[in-house]
Amino acid sequence: MNRADLVATLAAKNDLSKTAANAVLDTLIETIQTAVKKGDAVQLVGFGTFKSAKRAARTGKNPSTGAAIKIPASTVPKFVAGAKFKAMVDPKAAKRKAEKAGK
Repeated sequence: MNRADLVATLAAKNDLSKTAANAVLDTLIETIQTAVKKGDAVQLVGFGTFKSAKRAARTGKNPSTGAAIKIPASTVPKFVAGAKFKAMVDPKAAKRKAEKAGK
């Protein structure tokens, strides 16, 4: 599914024009990006959490020459799927996890 498909689905399921659905999607994405940029986490219960994660400086290798290079520390966006989302994608894994927790 791409952005156009998502906008069309939002419009159809919520009785909106595609323009309005696109505006809602733009606002949602912008709000999440702004919050994560500030260092806040955005938690959508049942879906997942968007947050920023710090990567430490490390040594890597140039794949073409094999020479060691220094990779600086950085901050990257991270998404962690919620339990409900994970269960929808892989019901067998969710069942195994529930059985393991029940023991």
